[in-house]
Amino acid sequence: MPSFFAKREGGRAVIEGGDARHLARSLRARVGEEIEVIDPAGSLLTLKLDVVSVDRVEGAIVAEREHRAEPSARITVAIANLPASALELVLSRCTEVGASAFTVFQAERSVARGARLERWATICREASMLAGRLRVPEVAVAGTLRDAVEHAENPVLLLRSANTRLVDLVTPRDLTLCIGPEGGWTKAEAEQVSAHATLGPRNLQAGTAAIVALGVALAARE
Repeated sequence: MPSFFAKREGGRAVIEGGDARHLARSLRARVGEEIEVIDPAGSLLTLKLDVVSVDRVEGAIVAEREHRAEPSARITVAIANLPASALELVLSRCTEVGASAFTVFQAERSVARGARLERWATICREASMLAGRLRVPEVAVAGTLRDAVEHAENPVLLLRSANTRLVDLVTPRDLTLCIGPEGGWTKAEAEQVSAHATLGPRNLQAGTAAIVALGVALAARE
């Protein structure tokens, strides 16, 4: 069961809205049942439910423990717009791994077009609950790679032919990983970011590269 976000009210905690509806209908939560929920302040709470409805689920806190689920490094994934299924997989898996935020932009060789911010936000929220995270990464959009990195924190462009291995790039702590489209970067795009890093000589799909790169970057900073 995913760890739902709860609002703490003294010795109790409350779940409302769509999450309450999901608990009551889909997961068939019952009065007297104990479930674990996330307090975004940094705790994992065990609730004994005494109110279950499609609008509101609440209960008494019967156990609590510290929950440090967020990485110390802030890694943003800036990724070229991909076909819907591929991009949604990236958002879901990278949220689970620990992405701080996402920026989706139109690369010169991007095939996909358009933004579905509401759906993307829902995907990230569901993945955050599944992973037991304390926060949901935000998803922003940018017109081009240049727009995406204009105010980005320490952008690093993933390029197979780069001389520096991403695993060796242990500083700075906070990064923006730039992931290109399936067709690769154009020469002009590659020149827009001064720092380049590689995951090795193998040709990875964009979605695979995003998930692996995020995992490597976070592991190097733990």
